[in-house]
Amino acid sequence: MAELRFDDGAAYEQMMGVWSRSVGVVFLDWLKPAQGLRWIDVGCGSGAFTELILARCAPSDVQGIDPSEGQLAFARTRAGARGAAFQTGDAMALPFPTASFDVAVMALVLVFVPDPSKGVAELARVVRPGGLVATYMWDMLGGGFPLDPILDEMRAMGLSPTRPGHMEVSTLAALQAFWSAAGLQQIATREITVQRTFADFNEFWNVETKAPSIAPVIAAMPAADLTALMQRVRARLPAATDGRITYNARAHAISGRKPG
Repeated sequence: MAELRFDDGAAYEQMMGVWSRSVGVVFLDWLKPAQGLRWIDVGCGSGAFTELILARCAPSDVQGIDPSEGQLAFARTRAGARGAAFQTGDAMALPFPTASFDVAVMALVLVFVPDPSKGVAELARVVRPGGLVATYMWDMLGGGFPLDPILDEMRAMGLSPTRPGHMEVSTLAALQAFWSAAGLQQIATREITVQRTFADFNEFWNVETKAPSIAPVIAAMPAADLTALMQRVRARLPAATDGRITYNARAHAISGRKPG
């Protein structure tokens, strides 16, 4: 399976940043963390969620880790993320000592980690005893992913867009198993549904087809097939009378604490 890489921070921000912030706000309201804590945001990407931590949680320190220097370069340009420190790093081998943080989070990342159990174990390792470990991930198998309207129609036409390597870990049952295996306690879960509106179908198409799973497939399609795909997706997402396209996405969230 080809690896999905997210190297264009600006494109990713336009495509997924809005979705990420919408679900991230609900996620943080659910977590209700104390203020003044030390945070690590693993797989911080373009910094959309890191910015939310700074805006809503008054942290004493935020470290953002991501494998893509292109994404991190964009994150560093965010006015709202200037209080964070960003560096390249591997989710399965975090560059910090044990018990360095009060809160370790992943936002929409776990299905992309080559060894998800190792990623969760690292989150647990770097928090102090009593620290919080949490993630949220699109419901990749249950139709909750924001790009599903396009991806589903691609597959129906016999096309094969690249998918994340471990979509199965996005289920609540899988997340609970990972959290339990990492020795975390006080485990809680919830489903988060969010909505996004585009001005019209063209805006939806131009934004969402920037995804690295979709863009190469579209670039290689004959014009007639591309027109057919657009027609199928348009029919799936009926517009309001003013042309606006509104639809939902759904994520699964989990939190737990390291034994004290």
